[in-house]
Amino acid sequence: MGYSNRQEADKTVVEIDEARLDASQATPFRDYMTDLISQGQRDLVLDLSQVDFMDSSGLGAIVGALKELNGDGSIQLAGPQKSVNDLFDLTCMDKIFTIHSSVNDALSGGIQ
Repeated sequence: MGYSNRQEADKTVVEIDEARLDASQATPFRDYMTDLISQGQRDLVLDLSQVDFMDSSGLGAIVGALKELNGDGSIQLAGPQKSVNDLFDLTCMDKIFTIHSSVNDALSGGIQ
């Protein structure tokens, strides 16, 4: 599994070091996010810059993590490649998640 996290600027940056976030990765990723949230991490930035393919299972894992927060926190997305950004646009999830061009922009408050 290619997931790691670090604390930066009072946020938890979750790096996804996988080229695909699809059905084969959705459950492990959801479990990873659930563990972080249960440990008290509430302001999360997902670094999607390495992900070049995401299907509905991967999208569902991210939405599931947002639901796990139960309104007490946020998940921001950073650095999605065009194909991943297009999925968020196509599904109107770009209205639910704030999408930044990079992790640095997410940490400083810039929007894509």
